[in-house]
Amino acid sequence: MGVNLRDITTVKHEVELKDLIGKKVAIDAFNAIMQFLTVIRQRDGIPLMDSRGNVTSHLSGLFYRTCNLLVNGIWPCYVFDGEPPPFKHKTIEKRVERREDAARKYEEALKKGIVEEAYLYAQQTASITEQIISESKRLLEAMGIPCVMAATEGEAQCAYMCRVGDVDFSASQDWDSLLFGSPRLVRNLNVVGKRKLPRKEVYVEIKPEVIYLDELLSSLGINREKLILIGILVGTDYNPEGIKGIGPKRALELVKKKNVEEVMRELKWEFEVDWREILQFFLEPKINPNYKLEWKELDKEKVMKILCDEHDFSADRVEKSINEVLSKAECKKQVSLERFFK
Repeated sequence: MGVNLRDITTVKHEVELKDLIGKKVAIDAFNAIMQFLTVIRQRDGIPLMDSRGNVTSHLSGLFYRTCNLLVNGIWPCYVFDGEPPPFKHKTIEKRVERREDAARKYEEALKKGIVEEAYLYAQQTASITEQIISESKRLLEAMGIPCVMAATEGEAQCAYMCRVGDVDFSASQDWDSLLFGSPRLVRNLNVVGKRKLPRKEVYVEIKPEVIYLDELLSSLGINREKLILIGILVGTDYNPEGIKGIGPKRALELVKKKNVEEVMRELKWEFEVDWREILQFFLEPKINPNYKLEWKELDKEKVMKILCDEHDFSADRVEKSINEVLSKAECKKQVSLERFFK
């Protein structure tokens, strides 16, 4: 779910993929994979599958989107979640309940022949299994893309990697990266292009947008601790409901007038986990400092085997994307050699 700060984030910069040429980007893998599992589906809501009934939506999204980034000169690495903090287990249980409820409603909508409604419920049933994680890592490694294992939350790890300068941006649809202290967040990186609005015959053009943490805090007139408090008041993955009746704008008003302790003394906190524990987790999450970022050449034979031989992808389409990536890499090598010998 993540924190929703859209209503108070007025300083964001719409960019083109070409504006990110040469940049290293740490992508929250679970966030990206969940997007692919949610969006890449057939008209009736069934995800893409191979002839053996294995879901392949995640592989399709990861392969084609990652190829697109590489062709555009962007260096992605994918960061996978580690063990969630203990106080997130309640949220995970509720997510399971919501998926089960959505699955029931999906079947009911199909029986009634309401295809669009069924599709929306089907999207809510998406979940990431150990098999999906394993398959995703195997494909990315065959593509030469670094995979990093986080100690806890992937977004916390991405934020750390950006903060210490190992990557230029964190990438996620959620705003949590900012709460974790990422100096630069890029959103919409994996959903670039035209998208249909739910329940409407309207398509919108989606472009990447960059948010700079210092610029955001300055525009709001607060510090990072108060930004985290806004997230807690609105609702985070650790207290999803938030404080009843408080949205981002109201939360901003509260934190600007008083310090953190004063704000929380006046509000009714009804969650099992102490809000101070959530605040501290965002401020100082456990991270994995032992990672290595090394981009290797895409292994065409391995990628073709994984996608085409094992999962029935179109060999012509896969090969075309692979050749575009390899051609781009060859051009870079040639330019480097020309510069060296000048």
